[in-house]
Amino acid sequence: MSTTANSENEGTSKYVGRSIRRKEDHRFVRGTGRFVDDIHLAGSLHAQFVRSNIAAGRIVSIDLTAVRNSPGVIAAFTAEDLNLEDIVARLDRPAEEYATTRMPVLAREQVRYMGEPIAIVIGSDPYVVEDAIEAARVELESTPPITEDLRAMAPGAALVHDEAPGNIFLDVSMFATPGIDEIFENAAQVVTVKSKTGRQNALPLETRGAIANWDERDHQVTVYTCTQVPHQVRTVMAACLRMPEQDLRIVVPDMGGGFGLKCVVGREEIAVAAASMRLRKPVKWIEDRKDALSASFLSREQRYDVRAAFDAKGRMIALDADIICDMGAYSCYPFTAGIEPLMASAELPSVYKVPAYRVRGRAVATHKAPTAPYRGVSRPQYVMVIERIFERAARALDIDPLEIRRINLITEFPYLGVNGITYDPGSYLESLDLCEQTVIEEGWHELRDEAARAGRVIGIGYACFSERTGYGSDAFSKRKMAVIPGFDLSEARMDPTGHVTVTTGTINHGQSHETTLAQIVADKLGIPIEHVKIEQGDTNRIAYGWGSFASRSAVIGGSAVGASAGKLLNRLKSLAAALLSVEVNQLENSEGWIWNRDAPVERISFVQIAEAAYLQSHRLPDITDPGLTVTAAFDVMGDGTFSNATHAALVEIEPTGRVRVLRYICVEDCGVAINPRVVEGQCRGGIAQGIAGALYEEVTYDDLGQPSASSFIDYKVPTAMEIPDVLIKHLETPCLFNDTGAKGAGEGGTIGAPATILNAVNDALSATGVELNNTPIRPEVVFDALMTQESVSV
Repeated sequence: MSTTANSENEGTSKYVGRSIRRKEDHRFVRGTGRFVDDIHLAGSLHAQFVRSNIAAGRIVSIDLTAVRNSPGVIAAFTAEDLNLEDIVARLDRPAEEYATTRMPVLAREQVRYMGEPIAIVIGSDPYVVEDAIEAARVELESTPPITEDLRAMAPGAALVHDEAPGNIFLDVSMFATPGIDEIFENAAQVVTVKSKTGRQNALPLETRGAIANWDERDHQVTVYTCTQVPHQVRTVMAACLRMPEQDLRIVVPDMGGGFGLKCVVGREEIAVAAASMRLRKPVKWIEDRKDALSASFLSREQRYDVRAAFDAKGRMIALDADIICDMGAYSCYPFTAGIEPLMASAELPSVYKVPAYRVRGRAVATHKAPTAPYRGVSRPQYVMVIERIFERAARALDIDPLEIRRINLITEFPYLGVNGITYDPGSYLESLDLCEQTVIEEGWHELRDEAARAGRVIGIGYACFSERTGYGSDAFSKRKMAVIPGFDLSEARMDPTGHVTVTTGTINHGQSHETTLAQIVADKLGIPIEHVKIEQGDTNRIAYGWGSFASRSAVIGGSAVGASAGKLLNRLKSLAAALLSVEVNQLENSEGWIWNRDAPVERISFVQIAEAAYLQSHRLPDITDPGLTVTAAFDVMGDGTFSNATHAALVEIEPTGRVRVLRYICVEDCGVAINPRVVEGQCRGGIAQGIAGALYEEVTYDDLGQPSASSFIDYKVPTAMEIPDVLIKHLETPCLFNDTGAKGAGEGGTIGAPATILNAVNDALSATGVELNNTPIRPEVVFDALMTQESVSV
């Protein structure tokens, strides 16, 4: 059942559900956080990359003689010098569905996008290296690049990879309901939307970077890097370097954002590790903003051609879609180039009842920087398309746009969708109702009417959506990935002072894991949160972990942490029973004490138990099992869980065509919010990124494959001045398969914002007869629409 949640949960002593102050803030506000670029190892050298200045071509020769002779340069290596294995991302699909391609750590024989790394240069300081790179003599034989998806698929187009015929990484038709064509033929109304979204940069505040150090004593390379997936980096790096994983240690210090860009394995960090091994010196690489904008992993460029059939009462009776995702030049590890079309194909029906469904999803290779997941992964795009479908259907059938959504929303749970996914309980209808009620109470409609009389152009837009979270091994296996993410491991140990350290395989890159996971542990054990420390991001400390992406940290990582804390409590009770000479089932615990229920004076503290476990092990019932260390794992078998939300936006269109967002409402349901203030921070940050994609950000390419954006002068990023006040209201439908009831909340803000803004803009333009379906929404396009209205009026 959904309830409105109090963000502070006043009157409760538990930690889960309370907006307690973040543990991380102590160091961040004092400037004592440590990011990759803050790490300075004795004798460190600095690396940068010689990169391709063309988008497509053959490498004729590489002459690094002048580079190596430059003052301060220690070494320079090509692909031939390092002789590394390639990065290969695979799907367990037949060749007609998926083409397996290879990504060399440094380009060999061919270059496939502007900025592709060709050689690594190492010197005494970063300025020496930047200067020396200019001395590289790389002869490239340029060929015409393919920078547009439809051109890439055209018959006879030049191939980005010989292994990918037709420049197709993936071509899959996941669902095709029998008889769907007849349903369309007999439908009362058929609505079509064609939409294209722009290529974006995830733009974390901290660019990518790594510092690698070969340790002769430990016979191990330690790599400090800002990645969301340290164990996957270790696995791929070991394969590329042809060494056992035990000889590699990946450490993630503090991280300034990731957003999916850092949940794939990059080439540069592997080259840096290889250089460190060759030189037996620490080697450091920090990506500059130019490379981050133009040559790092990008995202989002997708094309949709979708039609929906409706009956006369406004019920959607069929959905048919063709989805094309421009994935750039390479397939990322571990998710592959299939990640975006597979996500869109599986979840396009969104929060609506769709009885018949057909979809084709394709991943296309072009001469652009490769694509990585970015916050939301296809959901901002397909939600935008589905919400446009309902807006158009409402107009065609003369039904209120919110009412047609209510007719089609999933309201009975569990719901087995036409896509084979089971939707667990959510508050789809309740969130829409509360959002509309809030819009009415704030007087948006009256404001729009008053503005119209004053000659201002204002619009209101809505979007309903869900965010599937807690993808476990079962869900990922359905994508037929060769590498199946899913489980998380956790170790909990109590030291002789009674303080607890818990490990997690998830990675904090801004989501406050040190606080929220500690809240779970503190509640489970009944101890002060100050006595809990969360360890993450060190492959020497955690056997294996899948990191942070797909809003999995609270659902899966938090559940594993809770499970290990629960096992530790059981261990404490077992020892307490022996030390108190009572049965375990007679014991109760609270606030760091365990006592005999029948004789409360017979009690023992966690500290006393810990002292016995470590310092007086002869008192233990099994002296061969001393200490207080336990491990636990958690995975999700099934389809995961779904958060959901409804967003609303109030926008004004200025006479220049510029869109200004005046107000934004988010009614979200992520189950039990472990820390409501943290959830609200996630929502606001996600909404800001969604608005950015809707109105501002896009990387475009010229005919030579040169990207338009290499600085913030060209890549338009919204500031605090462009992001409105955001009102957030909470509903609470607990997750049914974990102890906390938490669902994921990391991506929801981004998922709903583009659709909401686009619908608001179209509402504002309704008098012009112009409809927009593409993002980002360009001011000149909006201006042309306004001029159309003026010419009609004249």
